[in-house]
Amino acid sequence: MDSILNIIREQGIHLLGGIIVLAIGFFLIHWIMKFLTRSDKFVKIEPTLKGFLQNLIKLILYIVVALTAAGVMGIPLTSFVTILASAGVAISLAMQGALGNFVGGITIFMLKPFKIGDYIKVGDTEGTVQSIGVFYTELLMPDLKHISLPNSNLTNTAIVNYSREGQRRLDVTFGVSYSVDIDLVRQTLMDVIRQTPGILPDPAPMVRLNACADSSLNFILRVWCKSADYWEVNWALIENGKKALDRAGIEIPFPQVDVHMK
Repeated sequence: MDSILNIIREQGIHLLGGIIVLAIGFFLIHWIMKFLTRSDKFVKIEPTLKGFLQNLIKLILYIVVALTAAGVMGIPLTSFVTILASAGVAISLAMQGALGNFVGGITIFMLKPFKIGDYIKVGDTEGTVQSIGVFYTELLMPDLKHISLPNSNLTNTAIVNYSREGQRRLDVTFGVSYSVDIDLVRQTLMDVIRQTPGILPDPAPMVRLNACADSSLNFILRVWCKSADYWEVNWALIENGKKALDRAGIEIPFPQVDVHMK
């Protein structure tokens, strides 16, 4: 009975020591990361690299603390490694997604298809890149929703980056009646372009008859603007174009069908 009590007492001390190591370790990790993120050298690092390094360092520190606590608790690391090796197949299957995301994070960091602050589109999802982590990349959508995308998905699909060049092309189409003067329509829409702020002079904006549709002549306004001004310019062109066509007496027809009775 005494030997059993001694074993329980000894193991309890090891367990308590391991818990203390975990508590102190987690506190030190919090302090180290706080000190690191405020250091002058770390602040000067590119935001994309900064976020990735921050997550990677934190992950490594947590692993070191966990292994240290396991050693204090009396768990032999050799036995621990042996158990992991024997269960390698199950662990690899369970961690397949996490490992894929980790490799995806490294790939994004090395290839740099986008950076923090870029506006990107992935499949049907689009938004501004807020952070690039070890496993997930977070986007802020136009409606202020936050969405976390697995890094493995980002490296296996097409990514549209709207911010890399700093400017975007904008096409706006207006349909007008077949009876109108084409030159008048072109002149009216060019005046709208000249009066709309945010449109870049180079490449030069233009207005062209784009299609002879079933019920209308479709004119396209093609302009360039800064990426940050895209939506404001888009809405301004649509609103100002409609007002200008109304003032010029240019009809914007509804879809219509002529039926001939025999």
